Amino acid sequence: MEFTFSFVFAIFLVFSAASTAVAQPQQQFLRCLTAQSNDSASISKLVYSRNSPSYSSVLESSIQNQRFDTEATPKPLIIVTPTSASHIQAAVKCSKSNGLQIRTRSGGHDFEGLSYVSQAPFVLIDLVNLRSVDIDVENRVAWVQTGLTVGELYYRIYEKSKTLAFPAASCHSVGLGGYISGGGYGPFFRKYGLAVDNVIDAHVIDVNGRILDRKSMGEDMFWAIRGGAGGNFGIVLDWKLKLVPVPSTVTFFAVKKTLEENAAQLIHQWQLVSPKLPKDVISVVRVAVVNQTYQVSFTGMFLGKSDELVSLMQTSFPELGLVKQLCLETTWIQGLYRGQFPNDSLEYLLNRTWAEKEVFKVKSDYVQEPIPESVFQQIWPKYFNEEEGKYANLLLVPYGGIMDEIPDTQTPFPHRAGNLYKIVYYIGRKQDQNLDFQNYSSWMKRFYDEMTPYVSKNPREVYANYRDLDLGTNKGTGKTSFAEASVWGLGYYKNNFKRLAQVKTLVDPENFFRHEQSIPSL
Repeated sequence: MEFTFSFVFAIFLVFSAASTAVAQPQQQFLRCLTAQSNDSASISKLVYSRNSPSYSSVLESSIQNQRFDTEATPKPLIIVTPTSASHIQAAVKCSKSNGLQIRTRSGGHDFEGLSYVSQAPFVLIDLVNLRSVDIDVENRVAWVQTGLTVGELYYRIYEKSKTLAFPAASCHSVGLGGYISGGGYGPFFRKYGLAVDNVIDAHVIDVNGRILDRKSMGEDMFWAIRGGAGGNFGIVLDWKLKLVPVPSTVTFFAVKKTLEENAAQLIHQWQLVSPKLPKDVISVVRVAVVNQTYQVSFTGMFLGKSDELVSLMQTSFPELGLVKQLCLETTWIQGLYRGQFPNDSLEYLLNRTWAEKEVFKVKSDYVQEPIPESVFQQIWPKYFNEEEGKYANLLLVPYGGIMDEIPDTQTPFPHRAGNLYKIVYYIGRKQDQNLDFQNYSSWMKRFYDEMTPYVSKNPREVYANYRDLDLGTNKGTGKTSFAEASVWGLGYYKNNFKRLAQVKTLVDPENFFRHEQSIPSL
């Protein structure tokens, strides 16, 4: 293979200022990458070392949690922003041969930063350039690359059809690579299931650099990548998705209450009613301090007209007091993002950086028995009245619908029938040099601990996409046993954890793809 002078000189400039200890693995990796590439000049433009002028801007562009955007946060030796599968294949092979770990980032929403942070020397593969989407309206399918965001996917679907959608998230900047890998719920999931329930095929680069589709990877690996979370079995290049029909007009609604307006009683009643509502309805509860007042918001979407929704809610949940004046008929995409962008312009869905970033912490729970009203009346307001509580949110997401019909072994995501709703705990603040976030993390932990008697048990179930290192971590050596990893793994995957470990042993026996909560080999 020939090497152009300009390419060699460019690589020299990139690495010349690095220290000897750091430069050696960098240079070895880059020499390997060049040797593996069919176009060395092209790939040089996609590689950033710590000395590159663009290194920091590329790294920080998709760091969604500013808790991991500090001087003390471990940084990658090299960032690779591939534009083709061959670039990823080369990066995998060269990382293996040089003893470097890999982190793969799609949208940067890993809540513990595991898609772009490692304690060991590592290469970051940032999929930001892999964002193509091919939509087949007639057959209701789409091939989407994993660097694509939810907002970009929604926009492109809506361009082609006003009556098709995909059951994904409401946060537009979430990357599809990690989102789908961990399960993926959203406003359509009571009707159509999770994102992983609507994946038909995929292309994955495995530990040996091979590109595998569903047939060549086999059903075990295809099962594992649909809910077994990212960074475990390989790097997903793209997904084949099943698109779902939606009405041209849907209805959004919002009802807000304070404690003096019987908010506690309404939450108690909501947890009995919402899982039993028809699949076409999702009613979410948000608890937060708004203008110094403890406020509970009941918001949701109905796949139909407002008259039908109001009639349904007056029969099923008359205590809520939903009337037509509190409803908005619109398209599904305009309703989801109403009030989020300037002039409600959907063009902002294509802007993956349009998002306010905070230092934050998230936890999750599943509720299987109704929580006593006293918890909503006394315990929750107690925590929200503390100083830290002003920066917190609780989100209650109802289950039921089609989620009760899908077996908990169909994908690695096990949280199906038997759950009334999920609780999402969030606390976050804008980054500030004087901010001591430990106080806020401690608040979260105290709240989470106090909820122990009221949520799922043996195991206490957790959503894998809401990664939480408080639950436990693997050994840094990569030799964590199945029993040791079960401390956190059973909460995420329940009995599916064993099968995931079996698949891991088959497809990545040396545990190359790993992180603090990766699936262990047996």
